[in-house]
Amino acid sequence: MMTFYYIVETLDGDYANLKRTDTNNEEVKIVARALLPEEIQEGSFLKYENLEYILLKK
Repeated sequence: MMTFYYIVETLDGDYANLKRTDTNNEEVKIVARALLPEEIQEGSFLKYENLEYILLKK
């Protein structure tokens, strides 16, 4: 299983812009907010594992 760590850069309507924190990759990933925990806000840290995003801290 692959595990990735992200920070929520910005929230844009029904989408969130996520940036990986476990690599030096500057690319932003756009993810539908319906796939993310409801409690997220800009600056939240997420873990992606087993096809699920988990809120680590706000």
